[in-house]
Amino acid sequence: MSDQTVHRVAVIGTGVIGASWTSYFLGKGLSVTAYDPSPDAATELRQTVTKQWPAMQKLGLSPGATIDALSFAASPEAAAAEADFIQENGPERLDLKRELIARLDAAAPADAIIATSSSTIMVSEFQDACTAGPERLVLGHPFNPPHLIPLVEVAGGRATAPWAIDRAIAFYRAIGKHPIHLKKESRGHVANRLQAALWQEAFHLVASGVATVADIDAAISHGPGLRWALLGPFLNLQLSGGAGGIAALFDKPLWRATEAMWRDLGTVSVDAELGQRVSDGVLSELAPYQAQQLVEQRDDVLLELLRLKANSSQLP
Repeated sequence: MSDQTVHRVAVIGTGVIGASWTSYFLGKGLSVTAYDPSPDAATELRQTVTKQWPAMQKLGLSPGATIDALSFAASPEAAAAEADFIQENGPERLDLKRELIARLDAAAPADAIIATSSSTIMVSEFQDACTAGPERLVLGHPFNPPHLIPLVEVAGGRATAPWAIDRAIAFYRAIGKHPIHLKKESRGHVANRLQAALWQEAFHLVASGVATVADIDAAISHGPGLRWALLGPFLNLQLSGGAGGIAALFDKPLWRATEAMWRDLGTVSVDAELGQRVSDGVLSELAPYQAQQLVEQRDDVLLELLRLKANSSQLP
């Protein structure tokens, strides 16, 4: 089976991530069979997809894309039975992940890829639960919200076959995602680890009294975050190095100062007092806004940014 023959996707688990995946798959003209054990899951999923559909329209619907291509199964086995590709989004608990993946593996067609959206649990930790086809189990970790953010991190476990990784990457790329291939497993993968490093220092700066929550947010959203939305950390350093590029930076005093900051970065644990300080700071920052309005404005700007990036042939 090639990526071009994926017509039906099973979405297992329809919380925030699974519902967003559902909207995206439907918008790309695929049929989706969903499953979630929550009693009201089917109704809530349709409501979420309906709410997210205008964003999919702005992104550009594929021919034949329709919300009517969504159905809801009574069990994970029923959802997986006729799927060409399975996107699992179960709870981030190893015991539940093992049980769910085992059921999907037993029920899915032999040539169907099973991809997990797991954020921190590595494929090798539950791959042995597959007895029918452990070689077709891959990591397919999106970035939230999946119906808007292009990134998907793809990796294999110890028993994953190279062809499964290749097919997963080809499928995600064919539907407009930007997959990256992790050459080895790492807890939290790539994007979440980079994000976690930033969060650690952000909390440390609050704990140390260096700046307010609002000013730390502004330091990113009105500063490096703007460049990071266009180019990653290494390419930004390449441009910062002038004619000599990134290689010219490493012999300069500024780089030695950068490494000195690495050694000065704080370690922090969020106790009740720090958690309350940050929470109060966020609520103060949000006071002038309505939460739903802020989400809608964020998504509108993100859609425009995605449009501009897609129309630029000069950005990688």
